[in-house]
Amino acid sequence: MQKRRLGKSDIEVSVIGLGTVKFGRNQGVKYPHAFQLPTDYEIENLLDCAASLGVNLLDTAPAYGTSEERLGNILGNKRQDWIITTKVGEEFIDGASHFDFSENAVKHSIERSLQRLKTDYLDIVLVHSNGDDKKIIEEGIFSLLETYKQQGKIRAYGMSTKTIEGGLLTIDCADIAMVTYHPAYTEERAIIQYAQQKQKGIFIKKALASGHLQSLASENPVADSLRFIFAEKGVTSVIIGTINAEHLRENVKSVV
Repeated sequence: MQKRRLGKSDIEVSVIGLGTVKFGRNQGVKYPHAFQLPTDYEIENLLDCAASLGVNLLDTAPAYGTSEERLGNILGNKRQDWIITTKVGEEFIDGASHFDFSENAVKHSIERSLQRLKTDYLDIVLVHSNGDDKKIIEEGIFSLLETYKQQGKIRAYGMSTKTIEGGLLTIDCADIAMVTYHPAYTEERAIIQYAQQKQKGIFIKKALASGHLQSLASENPVADSLRFIFAEKGVTSVIIGTINAEHLRENVKSVV
């Protein structure tokens, strides 16, 4: 599978990344069907399948339940084979999201992610926005993440944004923005194009509309959506969450 450089960094990621929400959380999610959390054996097989397809990017977060811990336990000595993205700012506790972007909370989150993932560095750390992107950025969170970058504990940072203004600010101030983009939602195209101009990274979330793409008038909505997304030259990688190896193979087949 093709790999692309993440902005101006030395990180190269596969154009399809594997989202791991379903590894650790099945409450309060917006997928069309309920699901059981996979076993460790099933996760290990899925990761082996992903690696065989050329996927090297994993996307996790503290808000994804036990996802970080499970990845840390399962990856073991294969950690070096993966580019891992995690996040700060959001926790999922007792069935609800809680946000804290304070310096102490961010520091605690990073150190905990390092422990959970059993690693001494995080490839990419994104701020898990609550929607108030501009305020979070103006309060200096990127300066804190830059300190961790200078220490070698993280390699790149940015924000999973929820506003166009926040996405553009993130491109100005950080290495990468994660934005929503698919055929039924194109409002954030300006961020993708701005990132290309500034040589910054772009990850796409909700590329398959959290499993609701079937509502689009298309015989193959997944393949059509991925082709549509990659028509934008500024896209670095598309994050697709799945626990189904066959779905992963179909998604990869659409872009190789």
